[in-house]
Amino acid sequence: MARMLTTSPPGLFVPVSAASDPRLAALSAWLTQRLAGFTLEPASADASFRRYFRVFHSGGTLIAMDAPPPQEDCRPFVQVAGLLHAAGLNAPQVLAADVERGFLLLSDLGRHTYLEVIGERNANALMTDAIGALVRWQASSRPGVLPPYDAALLGRELDLFPDWYVARHLGLEFTPAQAEAWLALRGLLIERAVTQSQVFVHRDYMPRNLMPGNGAHGGPGVLDFQDAVYGPVSYDVSSLLRDAFLSWPYRLEAQWLFEYWQQARAAGIAVPASFERFQTDCDFMGTQRHLKVLGIFARLNYRDGKPRYLAETPRFVGYIEAAASRTPALAPVARLLADLHARAAP
Repeated sequence: MARMLTTSPPGLFVPVSAASDPRLAALSAWLTQRLAGFTLEPASADASFRRYFRVFHSGGTLIAMDAPPPQEDCRPFVQVAGLLHAAGLNAPQVLAADVERGFLLLSDLGRHTYLEVIGERNANALMTDAIGALVRWQASSRPGVLPPYDAALLGRELDLFPDWYVARHLGLEFTPAQAEAWLALRGLLIERAVTQSQVFVHRDYMPRNLMPGNGAHGGPGVLDFQDAVYGPVSYDVSSLLRDAFLSWPYRLEAQWLFEYWQQARAAGIAVPASFERFQTDCDFMGTQRHLKVLGIFARLNYRDGKPRYLAETPRFVGYIEAAASRTPALAPVARLLADLHARAAP
C-alpha cells in the first residue's frame, strides 16, 4: 500500500517566534489573556491560509488556530464543530474564539493522524471506526443547516480542471471536440451528484483529517471540517476510500465500501437499495472530486507556491481510469485525459 507523509515527524519540536510574524504576535497576545504561561510549537498547516499551533501550558496542551481574515472565516468551523459534537463525534472543542480576528483555541486531539499511523495491521480497525463515525454524522443530517452542495458549487469546482490543470499545468486549450466532450461530462457529473440523496458532507473526510480515537474521547478525531455542506451521500465515503495521499487495493476499497453501505442502510440513510448502484454513484462522485483536485493541486503549485501536492496528480488520474473501467459512462473522461496528456507530452 502506498503512503506519503505530509507533515513533520511527530514529536519534532520547532520553537516559533512572533518577532517577524505580526499574526503570530497578535495570536500570542490573545492567548496571554487566557493562559498564565505557554509556549507554542507549529502543529500543522494545510492547503489554505490557516495555521495551527500546539500550545504547551501548565494544564497540558491545546491547539490554537490562526485563520486570517478576509481569506478565512472561523464561523463555519465553530458551527460545524457543534454539529459534529451533537452527532456524537470526536471533534475539537472550541474553548475560546475571536472570529473577527480569526483566532480559535481548541482542545488537542493528539499528534498523529490516520495518514501517519495506518498500515496493514491496523487499517481494518481504523477504517471501520471512520465508517461508523461517518454514518453517525450522516444520520444527524437535516436540510437548511449547512450550505447546499448544489449544481453551481459542483460546477465551480469542476471548472478548476480546465482552468488550472489543463491550461496552467499542461499548457493547453481544449480542441473544439474536447470542449464539447468536456461540457457533456461536466453536465453528467453534476446531474449524477445532485440527484443523489443529500446529507451532511464533511468534504475532506480522509486519513489526513482523521486521528485515532482514545479512551477519553472514543471514535476517530475529526479535523478540517469547516467547509462542510449539505450534499451527495456518496461524497465522504468516496473521499475516505480514494484518498489524495494513500491508495488501497480495490479489494479492500470494495470491502470497506460494502461495510459502509450496510451500516448506512441500517441507520436509515437513503443509499441505493442495490450495492452495485451505490458503487456506480461513488464512481461518478469520485470522478467529480478527482477532477476538482487535479485543478486544486495545480492551483496550489502555480498560484500559492505549494508544490508538494502536484506530485500526487498521477494518483487521481489512476482513480479516474479505474472508475472508467468499471463504469462505461465515464470512459470519455479517461479518453479526454489520455488525449490531453498525449498532446502535452514533449
